[in-house]
Amino acid sequence: MKRVLRKTKSEPTIALINIVFLMLIFFMVSGTLARPLDASLSLVRTADLEGRAPPDALMVHADGRLTHQGQDISAPANYLATLPEAERQGPVRLIPDRELPAADLVRIAAELRAAGAGQVMIVTERGLE
Repeated sequence: MKRVLRKTKSEPTIALINIVFLMLIFFMVSGTLARPLDASLSLVRTADLEGRAPPDALMVHADGRLTHQGQDISAPANYLATLPEAERQGPVRLIPDRELPAADLVRIAAELRAAGAGQVMIVTERGLE
C-alpha cells in the first residue's frame, strides 16, 4: 500500500506583513492632525499666577471643619439651606484641603447629595510638571 502524503499549504505571511506595514505608514501619516507650533512662539507661563477659589464654594479644612466665605458651617445640610433653591439644583463646589482624609471627603459629598444637592463638584489644583 502506498502512503499518501498531504502537502500543507503555507500561510501567506508576506502578504500579512505587507498589510501591517502599509497600515503603520497610513496611521503615521494620518495621525499628524495638529501642526507643530511656530518656533518663534513662546507660550505664556501661568505657574506664578495666584489662584483664587470660586466665591460660592464650600471649603473643607484638613480637620473636617467646613467654611463658606469665611464663616464656619456646622453641617453640609446647613450650607445647602443658605443657598437659593435654584443654586441647590446646580453644581455645589467643594474645595477640600490636601490633608483631608478621603473617607471624610466622600462622607461630606454624600451628605450634600442626601441633603438635596443636584451635583457635587470637587475643585482641585491642576499642575503640569
